[in-house]
Parts: sequence; C-alpha cells; structure tokens
Amino acid sequence: MTPKKYMSEVVKEGKRIRWPKRDVLIPTIIVVVLIAGIAALFLSLEDLAAGRLIQILKDAFGGN
Repeated sequence: MTPKKYMSEVVKEGKRIRWPKRDVLIPTIIVVVLIAGIAALFLSLEDLAAGRLIQILKDAFGGN
C-alpha cells in the first residue's frame, strides 16, 4: 500500500466517524480530566508515603 493510498483511506474513514456533539463532548472531557487529576494526586501521595517509609526503614536498619 502506497503512502498516498493509505492517507486517502485514513481520510475516508475519518469522514465516516460519528463525532459526538459539543454538549456531550465537553462534560466528558471534564470528567476525564478530573479523574486523571485525582489519580495523579493519589499516586503522588502514595509515592511520597512509600519514599518516607523506605527512608525510615533505612534509618532503622543502618542503611545508606
């Protein structure tokens, strides 16, 4: 398949997609961004706690 034919097929498929309306798309984007932010905050706090725990264990057992 040539690159030109491939790109024409991509454009053809892109035109067949039923894109969501704006009134559906915006709330969905907001929900996704909020969930991603909450997950990032949770993972950051978990990483911080694990780092502190490792440091406490190193200090307790005389590690570097």
